[in-house]
Amino acid sequence: MSEPLHRRTVLRGAALAGIACVGAAACSAGGSGSGSAPKAPTQETELGAAAEIPVGGAKLYPEEKLVVSQPVEGTFKCFSSVCTHMGAVLNKLDKEVATCPLHGSQFDVATGKPVHGPATKPLEEVPVKVKGGKLIAG
Repeated sequence: MSEPLHRRTVLRGAALAGIACVGAAACSAGGSGSGSAPKAPTQETELGAAAEIPVGGAKLYPEEKLVVSQPVEGTFKCFSSVCTHMGAVLNKLDKEVATCPLHGSQFDVATGKPVHGPATKPLEEVPVKVKGGKLIAG
């Protein structure tokens, strides 16, 4: 014989189910809290002096959601700094590796490829050029 469900047990179960749904919705929001992942700019954007990017290093542009590297002198690479795992913006740079604050994914800033998961897809490449000593992305 099974015991009848008590009203209190049913209410507790409903409350826990509601909390689980809210948690799942927050996780699927891409880590940005807004319900959609932030995107890199689609129009040409001036980033500043090309001389600010060290050879063999990189610079994060948080406002523009970009990371620019100079793997060899005179060659610049630009990528979206939006993590391909959950959509958070990369916020830490250690020479040639940019890190996502959400789950620790790391990306090679010269190639955009992930070097440490959980991300498995490379960063989106963004065209970049030097004009009058300034970096122009997009």
